[in-house]
Amino acid sequence: MPRKATALFLVWASIAIWTGCSTSTSNHYVFAAIPTSNAIMIYREDPNAGVLTSLVGSPITAGQAVQALALHPSKKYLYAANSGSANISLYDIASSGALSEVTPRATAGTAPTLLAMDPAGGYLYVGNTGSYDISVFKISSTDGTLSAVAQQAGATAPIGLSPLNMALSPSGNVLYVTGQGQQGYVEAFPVTAGVLGQPLSGSPYVTGNAPYGLAITPGGGFLYTANKLDNALSEFTINPDGSLTPLANSPIGESYSSPVSLAIDPSGKFLFVANQGSAVLAGFSVGSDGGLTLLSTSPFTTGTNPSFVTSDPNGKFIFVGTQANSNASVQSFNMDSSGTLTLVSTYGVPNTATSIVVLP
Repeated sequence: MPRKATALFLVWASIAIWTGCSTSTSNHYVFAAIPTSNAIMIYREDPNAGVLTSLVGSPITAGQAVQALALHPSKKYLYAANSGSANISLYDIASSGALSEVTPRATAGTAPTLLAMDPAGGYLYVGNTGSYDISVFKISSTDGTLSAVAQQAGATAPIGLSPLNMALSPSGNVLYVTGQGQQGYVEAFPVTAGVLGQPLSGSPYVTGNAPYGLAITPGGGFLYTANKLDNALSEFTINPDGSLTPLANSPIGESYSSPVSLAIDPSGKFLFVANQGSAVLAGFSVGSDGGLTLLSTSPFTTGTNPSFVTSDPNGKFIFVGTQANSNASVQSFNMDSSGTLTLVSTYGVPNTATSIVVLP
């Protein structure tokens, strides 16, 4: 595949020097997709304080209605789903955090809004909300470029529902997709060399209504959905074959409104819920049996309409994207050993961030 790189040269706007609290000089970068602006925000993250510094030239111009981002485990490549132009962008990541888009873009289905990558970085899965299917691409180990993987039924794998969220098991051998029909569902597909097989026994599994949030514990033992219309969380045990069994108390109700996004910290001890209608994050401890217990210090106040939450790969910070007309933001929170969150700072963005990824 031909490669044409257009370099986007980014330099530091400023460098904050932290004394007394800084113990690491490694560079962390935070990338946030802003679909209504066709843009990607780029920040340097202080790995000790969680403070974000915008790079000069940020936001950069991205694909039309860029919706979702995914980082390659090599830390060399960033992928972006452009829902308005039905394609996927590849960016080379420089050591300075600079992004260089590699063209041509890979063609996906209609309205690609979700991305998932296997842990080895061999395959990229794309959820197409407009065509009710999944596109899969093999990732070149040489340069990160994408080659379409044919599916059993043709170029893409039809799933019968508009996907709301999507995640791979930590082993990379099962793809879980949430959707809404007459009720909410999780579909589970075995995958081999990027090809989706027939749904697992018992799939689809019933959740609450509008399961926009989806998260899997790092060890692969449990799966959770955030059900926006029911103000509830569904809890499942992941069986050895990848099938799901609801926990006895599932789903559990929340005291907050419109849960839409979930994040589990890298230790697997805590789960955080972005409650869009209540402007809070709810924090839960994750038990050895997968059960969720509300933290005594929860909830944690955010900006208006928190719509996306993710964890720093090092487990020290939580990042939240909020939406509020002219007051949209990315927020950084410090997480202590008890799961308690403390706001570090709020950073204004042009509009709602629908996907945030952190390069350690």
